[in-house]
Amino acid sequence: MPTGLTQDAGWEIGVSRTLPHPPSVVWEAVSGPDGLARWLGPGAAPAPERGARYRTADGVEGEVRGYRAGERVRVTRGSTTVQVTVSPAAGGTKAVLRFHEEHLSSADERESRRAHWRGVIDGIARDLG
Repeated sequence: MPTGLTQDAGWEIGVSRTLPHPPSVVWEAVSGPDGLARWLGPGAAPAPERGARYRTADGVEGEVRGYRAGERVRVTRGSTTVQVTVSPAAGGTKAVLRFHEEHLSSADERESRRAHWRGVIDGIARDLG
């Protein structure tokens, strides 16, 4: 089976980076209005609860599938599912930020989304300084 293709979730991609900030700071950066717009799309403001629906300014619709404050949010985004996690790195003064997306349509979409998630992490890292 090719890299990135799974039997259950189809094509998927995961991108992560350790950031030199505490997990609480990184969580705020991805879960606040600016952070949601950065990774989910402009205008996205889902309630932090399972089942909450949202729609971006670009017309992408989705639903919150799971939410654990300070740790993880899992949402559908059109036909894919995106999970964002923030966890402490060694020592707890740094955080690991991860984006994982599954149910992608092809290897080409996988590579496109890899570039997208790397750009999102770059932007969050820049915003945090």
